[in-house]
Amino acid sequence: MRAGAEAWRKRKRRGSAKMAYQTFRQEYLQVPPVTRAYTTACVLTTAAVQLELITPFQLYFNPELIFKHFQVWRLITNYLFFGPVGFNFLFNMIFLYRYCRMLEEGSFRGRTADFVFMFLFGGLLMTLFGLFVNLVFLGQAFTIMLVYVWSRRNPYVRMNFFGLLIFQAPFLPWVLMGFSLLLGNSIIVDLLGIAVGHIYFFLEDVFPNQPGGGRLLRTPSVLKAIFDTPEDDPNYNPLPEERPGGFAWGEGQRLGG
Repeated sequence: MRAGAEAWRKRKRRGSAKMAYQTFRQEYLQVPPVTRAYTTACVLTTAAVQLELITPFQLYFNPELIFKHFQVWRLITNYLFFGPVGFNFLFNMIFLYRYCRMLEEGSFRGRTADFVFMFLFGGLLMTLFGLFVNLVFLGQAFTIMLVYVWSRRNPYVRMNFFGLLIFQAPFLPWVLMGFSLLLGNSIIVDLLGIAVGHIYFFLEDVFPNQPGGGRLLRTPSVLKAIFDTPEDDPNYNPLPEERPGGFAWGEGQRLGG
């Protein structure tokens, strides 16, 4: 009897573990591809540092090592490390995942190539600015850029910051900068993210709608060929269960909604 009960408990544990894995896998694959790839790369990079497989000295942004010693991987890895596991890391990862996903599922829905192009454009600008400021990791600034673009495209969303402040979305990057200042961190990172985010937002959303303006940022056709799926048949009328619902944006709500 004891042997049978023990075998039953083992099967139950294996079944529970398998179900948990399948649930996690399903949720993971539901994350849009760019958000999934970037957040996964950040988590794996941090895990590798924690396990001492690599060190931050192999990752940080150093123009001399990049251009004189051809350590070109630093152009990417400096965006993937947010420090050791702790409050700062978790805070940044939550904001990165949240606003990257909301952008990809919102204003960039069905436009993966355009989203990748925004990543490349923002990363290039930050790298150029990084040549003139003393910053060794640019991931936090990149997160602020994503937050800035989302906040400007959702100006009527009311935000609740840890239950302490209620404000409209465009103020969010500045609230985060103030929070960084309270924690004793340098605000240069936040200002860099805000500046790059504003340049992208102006060129993509503002300037094309101005008298005499035009679209200066155009996604290369090679990115569209790689990342964008063929357009759906415009005459196709999906069944009710196939029609996508709205997105739960989380914090706050739209004014008047």
